[in-house]
Amino acid sequence: MNAPDLTIHPENVLIIDFGSQVTQLIARRVREAGVYSEIVPFQSALEGFERLKPKAVIFSGGPSSVPDEGSPRAPQAVIDSGVPILAICYGQQTLCHQLGGKVEGGHHREFGRADVEILKESPLFDGFWTQGSKYPVWMSHGDRVTELPDGFEVIGTSPNAPFAIAADESRKYYTTMFHPEVVHTPDGAKLLANFVHRIAGLKGDWTMAAYKDQAIAAIREQVGDKKVICGLSGGVDSSVAAVLIHEAIGDQLTCILVDHGLMRKNEANEVVAMFREYYNIPLVHVDAADLFIGALEGEADPEKKRKTIGKLFIDVFEEEANKIGGADFLAQGTLYPDVIESVSFSGGPSVTIKSHHNVGGLPERMNMQLVEPLRELFKDEVRILGRELGLPEHFIGRHPFPGPGLAIRCPGGVTREKIAILQEADAIYLEEIRAAGLYDHIWQAFAVLLPVQTVGVMGDYRTYEFVCALRAVTSVDGMTADFYHYDMSFLGNTATRIINEVRGINRVVYDVTSKPPGTIEWE
Repeated sequence: MNAPDLTIHPENVLIIDFGSQVTQLIARRVREAGVYSEIVPFQSALEGFERLKPKAVIFSGGPSSVPDEGSPRAPQAVIDSGVPILAICYGQQTLCHQLGGKVEGGHHREFGRADVEILKESPLFDGFWTQGSKYPVWMSHGDRVTELPDGFEVIGTSPNAPFAIAADESRKYYTTMFHPEVVHTPDGAKLLANFVHRIAGLKGDWTMAAYKDQAIAAIREQVGDKKVICGLSGGVDSSVAAVLIHEAIGDQLTCILVDHGLMRKNEANEVVAMFREYYNIPLVHVDAADLFIGALEGEADPEKKRKTIGKLFIDVFEEEANKIGGADFLAQGTLYPDVIESVSFSGGPSVTIKSHHNVGGLPERMNMQLVEPLRELFKDEVRILGRELGLPEHFIGRHPFPGPGLAIRCPGGVTREKIAILQEADAIYLEEIRAAGLYDHIWQAFAVLLPVQTVGVMGDYRTYEFVCALRAVTSVDGMTADFYHYDMSFLGNTATRIINEVRGINRVVYDVTSKPPGTIEWE
């Protein structure tokens, strides 16, 4: 029995992904406009179109070249459906090509900021852009449209994109060579909102309150009177999933917290106290540190670490499910970015990124179905849902913590000693962040124990100990991240505490890497 298709989003936008690194941002901007959106790869776009029956479609950008043989195309049935289409960058090129226009490479490439001059008024930018004026946008293209299909006209141009905005308004085809989804196009979110509201006529009434009610109904229909076990990691995602499911089916749910010894210092005890005392949700606390760390000891390959942890989680869940008399469903806090990043983009540059979630289903030997009530949500949406469910604010605002835990923040071989050192350093780091009033300004912060030992002098002694890296990023949805700009005095004080208080570390560095869409973990 699979999760029921309840068609709970009667007004939605389908986003066809041609491999752009920022496709996820299109979905975010549409949802910010109050409209549910879903991304599908171009290979399965027709199936997605028939399943969702969207009220509007957006074509993403992508790295391919339309003139190349075998480059991605949109299903012709989608183009001919009469549904409003907004086509961005590569999307513009393939739409124009498929409608009889011409696309060429070899022209002046355009990457970065550009100014678009508005030649004609359009509902696409009504209310914020006016004819005869120029506005900043963000370009990222090599090829360009050189001949528009019949029925199209130019309504905006830039120095290196003569058809920067082109549309066939009678058929509700709108195209841009620039990327409205990125923050570097200041009015891009307004443009996308105009497309879904003014052009497609969508109301924008998709809210977390409505989602909660719909999700509860879907859980009840999927589960019926059967039992569910929930893999509780202690993080926001699995906790929100557990509270949501408990609201739907009550004591049919049993949560299992597998303490694999790779959690933050004292975190397991804090989670147990909250769920047993605050929510009174049935909870089994399994101390499996020896099992997990024993299996990981000495393993340096990050993918093998993830797979080992995932397999052991399943094994423990099965064993515990049998102890409580069996369960028909396994619940987990899979999010939409997990789903997106777990799908390889055949024909494009992206690869499978997430492997620690069972997004593709459970092993065949397991006689359980997955319940994933957050599968359609981004991280910030999960926090909003958590507030709707009444979770305490200090918990809702907790920084994300990955399922594999400290195993992937300990590059190289894992040992009990290294995990213990990392837990102490990480605890001091977070303590300093909270004391400085910075915790809520940072999306995620953590310490990493590098597989490097250096010579240092501490007092009158020569030491040979580990290097600790500190990481802190700002983000909204976890799809992109930028490093947090600490004051140097904060870093100096924190580093001094770690070196003085944690035996085994004699040097601390700060990671200033920014991340494009994709995982922001460290491996």
